[in-house]
Amino acid sequence: MNLRILLTLHGLVTLAAGVVLVVAPGLVPSAVGIRIPADAYLVCYLLGAAELAVAFLSFAGRTLRHPEGTRLAAQTLIVFHGCTAAVEAYAFTRGLHAAIWANVALRMAVIALFTHYGLRRKRLT
Repeated sequence: MNLRILLTLHGLVTLAAGVVLVVAPGLVPSAVGIRIPADAYLVCYLLGAAELAVAFLSFAGRTLRHPEGTRLAAQTLIVFHGCTAAVEAYAFTRGLHAAIWANVALRMAVIALFTHYGLRRKRLT
């Protein structure tokens, strides 16, 4: 694997998550036991928009040729997933469903991949 492949896979997953959060806003939260009333769907729409922007960063990052640019894209995705994992862990301490830990673990794996392929390697290939 290389950074270009990782960015492509990440872009596809986050694009799908963004679309699902906009089209079926209650689906993703219900997977971890959270029920969102229809009058609160704006929160899901905003999260979906953020996921779409992250997908754009992933897809755009595939075409960068300068090491500084690819490192910045990787660092941004590491920060995004690190912050998200932290607030998910915090939410768990506030009484949310234990299934949230699977998502935290997944985010930690994504952080490890972007650290390895985006920060430690100098080139995309």
